Amino acid sequence: MHVHIGTDHAGFELKNRLVDSLTAKGHEVTDHGAHTYEAQDDYPPFCTAVGEAVVADPGSLGIVIGGSGNGEQIAANKVKGVRAALVWNEDTAKLARQHNDANVISVGARQHSEEELEHLIDLFLAEPFSEEERHARRIALMARYEQTGTYEAPAS
Repeated sequence: MHVHIGTDHAGFELKNRLVDSLTAKGHEVTDHGAHTYEAQDDYPPFCTAVGEAVVADPGSLGIVIGGSGNGEQIAANKVKGVRAALVWNEDTAKLARQHNDANVISVGARQHSEEELEHLIDLFLAEPFSEEERHARRIALMARYEQTGTYEAPAS
């Protein structure tokens, strides 16, 4: 699977290790930065770069990392077509994919051990979308709102 990854200073070392680990597991990984450690860098550009790459690369998934993962999820979700989920345990990792067909995972490097985060990311990457009608319908509603600003179907 093609995986896009990005972080600011808070997840810099973790991201570098994840690139190696994910590559060793057979994933094709594109690193969207940060490429050097800068203690005062800003996460939004890295997160939107991951989101844009995921949208442009159907079938790929993205990982954004920050101190908490909250801001990173918000930034990634500013990209049309991104469904970024903040993941903090096994259930949220699996349900993000099963129910929401999330295409980006957001995690907090300061909230978990590296082993826990790698496990949550592995669960997210391995979990398929359930394809259940109710979940597909809800995703379609969100996509319609994102495109039109309304949940109403266009008039025929």
